[in-house]
Amino acid sequence: MARQRGDGGTLRGVLRVYLGAAAGVGKTYALLCEGHRRAERGADVVVAFAETHGRPHTAALLDGLEVIPRRKLSYRDAEFEEMDLDAVLARRPQIALVDELAHTNVPGSRNEKRWQDVAELLDAGIDVISAVNVQHLESVTDVVMQITGVAQRETVPDAVVRAADQVELVDMTAEALRRRMAHGNIYPPEKIDAALTNYFRAGNLTALRELALLWLADKVDEGLQRYRAEHGITGTWEARERVVVALTGGPEGDTLIRRAARIAARSSGGDLLAVHVTKSDGLTGANPASLAGQRQLVESLGGSYHQVVGDNISEALLTFARAENATQLVLGASRRSWLLAMLTGPGIGSRTIRGSGPIDVHIVTHPHAGSRWQLLPRYRGGITRRRQVAGFVLAAALPPLLTIALADDRSGINLTSDMLVFLVAVIAVAMTGGFLPAVLEAIAASLLLNYYFTPPIHAWTIAEANNALALGVFVAVGLVTSWVVDTSARLSKRAARATAESELLVTTAGSILRGQGALDALLERAREAFGMRSAGLLERRDPVGGGRGPAAEWAVIASVGDQPAAKPDDADVDVPVTDTLSLVLTGRPLPAGDRRVLGAFAAYAAVAFEQQRLAAEAEAARPIAAADRMRTALLTAVSHDLRSPLASAKAAVTSLRSPDMHWDADDTAELLATADESIDKLIRLVANLLDMSRLQAGALSLFPRPSGLDEIVARALDDLGPAGRDITVDIGETVPAVRADPAILERVIVNLVENALRYSPAGKSPLLAASALGDRVELRVVDRGPGLPEEDRERMFVPFQRLGDTDNTTGVGLGLALSRGLTEAMDGTLTAEDTPGGGLTMTVNLPAAPGD
Repeated sequence: MARQRGDGGTLRGVLRVYLGAAAGVGKTYALLCEGHRRAERGADVVVAFAETHGRPHTAALLDGLEVIPRRKLSYRDAEFEEMDLDAVLARRPQIALVDELAHTNVPGSRNEKRWQDVAELLDAGIDVISAVNVQHLESVTDVVMQITGVAQRETVPDAVVRAADQVELVDMTAEALRRRMAHGNIYPPEKIDAALTNYFRAGNLTALRELALLWLADKVDEGLQRYRAEHGITGTWEARERVVVALTGGPEGDTLIRRAARIAARSSGGDLLAVHVTKSDGLTGANPASLAGQRQLVESLGGSYHQVVGDNISEALLTFARAENATQLVLGASRRSWLLAMLTGPGIGSRTIRGSGPIDVHIVTHPHAGSRWQLLPRYRGGITRRRQVAGFVLAAALPPLLTIALADDRSGINLTSDMLVFLVAVIAVAMTGGFLPAVLEAIAASLLLNYYFTPPIHAWTIAEANNALALGVFVAVGLVTSWVVDTSARLSKRAARATAESELLVTTAGSILRGQGALDALLERAREAFGMRSAGLLERRDPVGGGRGPAAEWAVIASVGDQPAAKPDDADVDVPVTDTLSLVLTGRPLPAGDRRVLGAFAAYAAVAFEQQRLAAEAEAARPIAAADRMRTALLTAVSHDLRSPLASAKAAVTSLRSPDMHWDADDTAELLATADESIDKLIRLVANLLDMSRLQAGALSLFPRPSGLDEIVARALDDLGPAGRDITVDIGETVPAVRADPAILERVIVNLVENALRYSPAGKSPLLAASALGDRVELRVVDRGPGLPEEDRERMFVPFQRLGDTDNTTGVGLGLALSRGLTEAMDGTLTAEDTPGGGLTMTVNLPAAPGD
């Protein structure tokens, strides 16, 4: 039977696919063997369609399995057999075996393709085990055509197989498959020679086998990436080669891309990723046309192009490579000349190698290496641009101003004091503008001290060695101080950023853990944190595409901000969350460091989305939980009520059948009456339980029709036996017929009268009266019992409630609950109110029959 969801719907079935490289590898054989294994474990398995192609070993596996007869269709004066989809759906097995997933159905079938039939079976909650050859996958049909020269007319979208819960490769070497063919285990003898010399050539089979292995490896990699994302694993796992090539937009780019592509191609299924790092000020110095051409080259080689922002290029490259689980990084040899390299120290390649860790770094030579002569690279420290400008202004203004001021009082201040004053100026410039302005200040101050304050004055020579040492120390102290201040500012900036990132992540993680991480609020926090225009979570729902390219169809799960991206290609930043989820932002490209933090937000978004989904499932499961509580209460409540009449009936029948006892007529009649009464109790109890179950499931069948109350009441009182004769009935001749199911209404009246009799004192019979109220009819059951407080009146209609009872001898408490449910099912109402003078009145309000 189909499995049920928490909301009462049907769970989607599980799809398992056997993938083979060619016909004859054993897919159908494996499919039928799995069917036998499942059947031996107690599963309900049917063969919906299996094509044995006359192979005796495969056909023998059909024995012992239930085979659904095929549907016969006529097309162009010929008769064909197809899977009978309607018969399989009507049979509703647990597992259906469906061979040849890519098969095209005969015109006139419900669906064009068999995989569409399989989709209907899965939607009906039926698990499906199927089989397909790699040449029938839509993405490789052109490659198969090039290899074999045979066009494939029957194909299945890759996404259908990728969406399978399990894909198992049925593998066989080309030599073994050709031997199987030669032995007549695949095709009949007259086709063997042609097959071996054409499609089943060893080269063809080897290429098809490689295609199958690569396709399956790609699906396995999707599962691995999903696992890493779900478990927050950021370290490099070298399960598959992922090669990142760094592009600058320079002329060496094409060489690097092709070299990286060759490295990626050395391992089957390797990935190629190209990345370009831009400066935070947007002044990259790269030729946009060159970058566009290089991007086109990367994509033509099957790679993907990415762009990140970072002032420290080597750090940005490594951050990106680690985030993408890259195993190798390809860089071009530096275009700096040997003189420039000697003067400026280690380049990007050296710094990248030192920080690469487990990532292999390739430095690729090219014709443009060593051709750049720029002497000083752009310096970037921890000081803002505004402070740097202010520092240069001070470096230009302070030396002449201090020189003029100190020269006027040269007689009162010695050289040592002059140096200290200039040193204070150097420190002030360093604290304001950083290293470069302070270096200029120190050089200018040393020259001015030498010319204006060091004997001989107004000469560039120094007479005393002590003064020369003092000037040297002055310059050194100025440079060291400038470097310390600049490094401190840079570290302070990093510390402030790290603190802000940690606070942001801790706050967000805390909200998620506390269940406060609504998806929209999380996206809004991400948008504000990174200063973006919009943020959104997208889900790929394309049943055919299976990729992240332009053909994929994306649905917006949640979005905030202005003009959110509808697909990853439209976004400035795209962070994959899982194989089907993607976090996208619009506004500007983000630095590599920000992408690392954004990766954490992507993981949080996945958790928030999962929480949202689980909350919906929990809400849908509430009725199931209520039903479980109902079943628990049922088992508790009916234990005595089932056991007592069963024991009484069993004792009476056992006594009558006992050969050692002889009963007279009166005793026999009494025992039979006891058994009959006990069985009647059981029948009423089971009927009530079944009706209550049908009511809760919405499966109770009603047949309303015009019915006279006098007849229904008479039958109900007859059902009550002798107790029914004590009821006072007042139904006037003017009371119209009601529109109700007579049998159901009779049950309601019996339950209400039994309840009234239970609580009525001796000598005060209950009253059963009816009257017309417009287009409705009211039937009242009045007793003179103790009544019931108003606050308890609704509670008595809850199943398994026996208000005021102290034991289990008065029923399971279903009568009133069932009566209300049955009445409401007939478009009526059942209410309770006080009886004037004491007691309780139960009022049934039903629609009058039309025309009365």
